[in-house]
Amino acid sequence: MAGFIEEFKKFALRGNVMDLAVGVVIGGAFGKIVNGLVSNIISPIMGCLTGGSKFSNLFISLGSKPVETLAEAQAENVPVIAYGALIDAVIEFLIIAFSLFVVVKQINRLMPAPPPAEPRRCPYCREVIAADATRCPHCTAELEMKEKE
Repeated sequence: MAGFIEEFKKFALRGNVMDLAVGVVIGGAFGKIVNGLVSNIISPIMGCLTGGSKFSNLFISLGSKPVETLAEAQAENVPVIAYGALIDAVIEFLIIAFSLFVVVKQINRLMPAPPPAEPRRCPYCREVIAADATRCPHCTAELEMKEKE
């Protein structure tokens, strides 16, 4: 049992797992911010442009009883297709995707570029040769193919 606990501790404290945990927590908080942005700012603005209602209130009634609002339909258990909620979710997704794109792009810009790979050299004449060369073009020595890592 002690070996299992030690193995779990080693797994849980690896850098990748901790980074993932931090990412999930920050992602959840970021999702709430975007949800608030879409629900409270973007949807009402779009609603004004499309006739005065929020997207989340758009629905198609599938029942025979006439209802005016989504809240009324839900209160009376009338089946509906709430396509406005889907529109809100798509807008949220696009905002999150765009925001993450911008953040990752900026982080990548700040990260130093990896050093260039060391060129392959002929073991006999030390001249630079192609990575897949089987014979040196300078001294014509036969070369061993390097195993891919």
